[in-house]
Amino acid sequence: MSQKVAVLGTGKIGEALLSGMIRGGWAPSDLLVTARRPERADQLRTRYGVEAVSNAEAAKSADTLILTVKPQDMGALLHELAPHVPVDRLVISGAAGVPTAFFEERLTPGTPVVRVMTNTPALVDEAMSVISAGTHADGTHLTRAEEIFSTVGKTLRVPETQQDAATALSGSGPAYFYFLVEAMTDAGILLGLPRDKAHDLIVQAAIGAAVMLRDSGEHPVKLRENVTSPAGTTINAIRELENHGVRAALIAALEAARDRSRELATGNG
Repeated sequence: MSQKVAVLGTGKIGEALLSGMIRGGWAPSDLLVTARRPERADQLRTRYGVEAVSNAEAAKSADTLILTVKPQDMGALLHELAPHVPVDRLVISGAAGVPTAFFEERLTPGTPVVRVMTNTPALVDEAMSVISAGTHADGTHLTRAEEIFSTVGKTLRVPETQQDAATALSGSGPAYFYFLVEAMTDAGILLGLPRDKAHDLIVQAAIGAAVMLRDSGEHPVKLRENVTSPAGTTINAIRELENHGVRAALIAALEAARDRSRELATGNG
């Protein structure tokens, strides 16, 4: 962990990653950050003891560059970085929908690029980070990306052709669960519960279900059947979900998210 790592455009996810790396054993002296606003740079410097530098300085000094700016800002950032990025730098992109070819075309030929789609549970060390290699990235580069992103959760390697699907399922995934919890809370209120009690009941049910899915090894159908008694309350609820096309709506929603990720890749932002 003696190699220098720079986080460029350090917003919430970038800061979560920075914090995770420090907890994971990186020395603050081996970490650099960049931020658009000077007051944000000062905040990160004070909070973590890291050095805040310009984007050009980060490109010159760090062995690994993690680019966490928004997809629509990535072209301008690469234009600024390109003259300063040697071919031996590892460039890690966290921008949704932006393919590794976009970076390879703008950086020195041969520069290794790794694409990572993480999600907001990185803020509580429960992220899923999906990792893909560009044309010039090898196993060593993928391992380095895994070492960094495993400090805030789990990692999974996939071919880049599967990144848009992973973005739809995992990158956007937490929002679907928040949406579901919001709807179930409203239902709880309709059924006569105070909002705070409905919220607590649903959140704990979600946590318990997630842990069982993760740790039991059982298929979700089996776990659902274990809750679904003949002629009971659960099967009546499931029937209504099916009658209202919830399963089909979820599939259509994920397809829409995948398609939008593809649009971002073509620059239709």
